[in-house]
This record gives sequence, C-alpha cells and structure tokens, in this order.
Amino acid sequence: MLRPYRELAAIPHLPWLLLWSMIGRIHLPGTPLAVSFLIAGWTGSYAAAGVVGGALTLGMGVAGPLRGRAADRSPAGRLLLVTSAGYAAGIAVLGLLPAVLPGAAWPSAVAVAFLTGLSTPPVTAMSRASFPRLATGPAQSAVFTVEASMQEVMYVVGPALAATVVAVWNAQVALWLCGALAVLGALGFGGALRRAGIDQPVARTAEVGGRTLLRDGTLVLALLTALFMVASLVSIDMVIIAWARDLGRPAMAGVLTAVWGIGSVVGGLIAGGLAGQARFTRRMLLMALGVAPLVLVLPPVMDPSSAWLIGLVLGVGGMAIAPAIAANNQRISGLAPDDRKAEAFGWMGTFTTAGSALALPVAGSLLDHFGPAAAAGASAVAALLGAALASRTRERRAVPVG
Repeated sequence: MLRPYRELAAIPHLPWLLLWSMIGRIHLPGTPLAVSFLIAGWTGSYAAAGVVGGALTLGMGVAGPLRGRAADRSPAGRLLLVTSAGYAAGIAVLGLLPAVLPGAAWPSAVAVAFLTGLSTPPVTAMSRASFPRLATGPAQSAVFTVEASMQEVMYVVGPALAATVVAVWNAQVALWLCGALAVLGALGFGGALRRAGIDQPVARTAEVGGRTLLRDGTLVLALLTALFMVASLVSIDMVIIAWARDLGRPAMAGVLTAVWGIGSVVGGLIAGGLAGQARFTRRMLLMALGVAPLVLVLPPVMDPSSAWLIGLVLGVGGMAIAPAIAANNQRISGLAPDDRKAEAFGWMGTFTTAGSALALPVAGSLLDHFGPAAAAGASAVAALLGAALASRTRERRAVPVG
C-alpha cells in the first residue's frame, strides 16, 4: 500500500514541488474569511462583506483560463513574479482602505478585490500541470491523491490561521499575512519548478492551434463533473454552519468541518496507496453515498439531531472526498493536451467557482424554507449528477512527458 508513496518520494524534486504548491495555496481559503471580518468591521454589514468577497472570487474565476494559458506559454518564474506583484499590491490596498476611507466608500473595495482576484498567482493550475511532467504510473496517481488530501488539510488550517490572527491582532493583519503567504508560496514554487528543470513551457502542439479547449466535449464533461462536485461540497459546508448557528453553538461548525476534513485526508491517503487505475465514476458515486445519509440525521428529519451522529456521518462520508477530487484532477490532466494542461486547470477553476456560485443560493433557500436536511439532499443530488457525468467522461490517455 505504501509503494506508490515510496515511488513518489523517490522522484527528484517532486516532494518539494508538492510542498511549495501547498504553501502557495494556503492563502486561498483564509483570505475570504479575513476579507469578511475586515469589510464587516468597516461597514457594519455582512452583505457588503459578501459582495467584496464575491468580487475577489469572481476575479479569480474569470482570469483562471487566461492565467492558465499564460502559464502554458510563458516561463514560470516571470509569470509568478508578475502576478505576485499585482496580487501583493491589491491585498495591500484592500487592507488600507478601511483605515483611510469612510464605510460608505466600501464599493471601492469591490473594484480592488476584483482586480486582486485577476492577479492571483496561478500556483494551483501550474502545479497540477507540472505533476505529469515528473511522475508517471502509480506515482502520478499517488501525487494527485496526496495533493487532494493536503488540500483538505489546507482548507482546515487556512481559515483557522486567519481566524486566530483576527482574534489576536485584527483583520487587517490577517489579510496582509494571507497576502504574504501567497507571494512567498508563489516565489518558492517558482524556484522549485526551476530546480526541477520544468520552469519552461512544454513545446506547443501545432495541431491544437488557438482553438478553445471547450470545443473538446470529453474535457467539458470532466469540467462539469468538477462543477457539480464543488456544488455538493460547498452546500454541505453551508449546512454545517447553519445547523450549528441555529443550535446556538457556532464553534461546533469548526469541529464538524475538521472531522469532515480529517475523514477526507484519511480516505485520500488510503486510496493513494491502492494499486490499479482510479475508477472515476465509482469514486464519484461513493462521494454521493457519503453525503446522502446526512439527510437522515439533520432537522427536520431528525429533530433534535445529535452532533455525535452528524460527526460520525461526516467522518465516514468524508473519506470519499479526496479520492474523488484526485480522480477528477487526474482525469482532466489526462484529457488536456500536454502543452495546455495549465489552461485546462484554469478552466477547472472557473467551473468550480461557478459551481459554488450556483449552489450557495440554492442551499440558502432550502435552509430558509425546508431546513438542513433538504439542503443536504440537494448536495447529494449534485454529487449524483457529477457521478452521471463522470460515467460519460471517457478516458483518453495522454502521452507522458518526462
């Protein structure tokens, strides 16, 4: 079971590349929380905080394919340096606005947040595009699974770190810390790519030309699978927060989210050690089956509900999340041309942003009118739709590079 991980660790430069890619992304889940605290404290309005945070996310989603395309055509170091400089400037200005302008001027933060999102260093897309250049066979499957598992840890640690800094210092310091981590991680990741000898783009394939990747129906199915996967996951996040808030125990949301994340990490590490090719559709079905039991343990189906029972369902069901994410990432990598993998993962970022934007209003409406069980049911439906799309996503093996 440990053989793929031993093979992964033995590949020169790959462990450091993976580590720096995580450092370069840990700011992503922490920054929205810091922005929310900062803008809410400035304006006294959570609605304004949501608009500013949404503008930041929108900028990331809109620019994802463009940054990915640039990553496929430009030296990594130069692109990461330019985007890091733009992102650092945007975060610095966003943190200063509450100190120099009245709360009524908060729309200016929307524009700054959007431009900052456009400048986000494309570490996620570049890292996923670089893994197949170093790892093949079982090691490639293992690296995508480890990456998915570490991402789950990151989504627990990032918000916790930001919240701690807000509590000890203030939201401005938390935001600037997130920006500093983004720059440090991006530059460190660029250095890791250079040491691995893969900081130059892959030679372009003449047949591909300038056609959009969205003309590839098989790849679009994989991207839509990612959309529904994220829609399912963010809905459960919202369900957990709403349930804990209605119970009058908001701290319980953090505990349950951590249990869910730990389950995902454990499942990912187990799946990564298994021999054989990952079965994409089966992993998506297992994720849907892991979400569905929440319907039975949440109000109004079970009222009063038990935190212990909800935690058990999340811990067990969460074991399917990282394996499903890893299988989807590996499938997108295999479907994308070698010289356009970063662009493909940029499109994935756009699709997952759309999945979150579509799912949250639906989940919120179901929570308001029918309760947490209904929103959990919608999450299960989204996961099942993702599994149905995964079953139609035929694998097309790309020629390995390196």
